[in-house]
Amino acid sequence: QVQLVESGGGLVQAGGSLRLSCAASGRTFSSYAIGWFRQAAGKEREFVAAIIWRVGITDYADSVKGRFTISRDNAKNTVYLQMNSLTPEDTAVYYCGTRRVGVKEYDYWGQGTQVTVSS
Repeated sequence: QVQLVESGGGLVQAGGSLRLSCAASGRTFSSYAIGWFRQAAGKEREFVAAIIWRVGITDYADSVKGRFTISRDNAKNTVYLQMNSLTPEDTAVYYCGTRRVGVKEYDYWGQGTQVTVSS
């Protein structure tokens, strides 16, 4: 059974940094991508970043380019989201999800981790 477990959220001041982790299990992820999404209160879930596991190709939302970095650790089956220069607009619940490469829809999601950025 596929399982994604996020961790690393918390409260940070504006300008600070956090690193989120997404521990993945239950399938061989070499043909899959892992993505990070976020959902702020009262808003729809939005794409943040994604990485194609096998080749390491990454993609970012314009709002986080230059501030966030997605990476993976094959040995730990874990994807990270390093978030720098955080602003209050980054406050949200952050989710990781997985999809097969070439397929648009994500089929499994984690439970989410709260990130709160104070001004």
